[in-house]
Amino acid sequence: MKLELIISGFGGQGVLFAGNLIAQASMIANYNVTYLPVYGPEMRGGTCNCTVIISKKSIASPIVARPSFLIIMNYPSFIKFVPKLKKAGSAIINSDFVKPENIEDFEKLEKKYKFYFIPVSSLAESLNTPLLANLCAIGAFYQITKVFNRKQFEKALKEILSKGKAHLFEPNLKAFELGAQYIKKNYKI
Repeated sequence: MKLELIISGFGGQGVLFAGNLIAQASMIANYNVTYLPVYGPEMRGGTCNCTVIISKKSIASPIVARPSFLIIMNYPSFIKFVPKLKKAGSAIINSDFVKPENIEDFEKLEKKYKFYFIPVSSLAESLNTPLLANLCAIGAFYQITKVFNRKQFEKALKEILSKGKAHLFEPNLKAFELGAQYIKKNYKI
């Protein structure tokens, strides 16, 4: 098993945090993992991304040219990364910012890839935590891939939040659960 993931969105959407958290949970699940954040000069407000490779075997390079999975948080990221997706690859797409009706040749793309349109921003706002759209996306990723289990995710979240941000554990976990539940209710996996 080898999963090559690119997460992309606006700076400030928690893209790098999401990648780090997925990498940490995957390491706890005994996978070999690489995590490569891309820091651009535009950080907050501009487009940023990170790559995560999860594999049972050794990983030779952290570079991902043709990802098998995407988490797309905004439209510019959709335009940039969907053409690089491997055939039959999957993508979680923030449907609050990317709507199928606004995508040119969507029918052709839909035949090549598996898209999961999820309103992760709206889901996070429903919890009064709009900054946790990234955790809703991670919950969806978890539900689709089952690369790690919930206990492994919780352990990773505790490690990353540390003592200074321990009060954020429960809101993060609620957002994660909301994303996972959305997939359960709306998609057959």
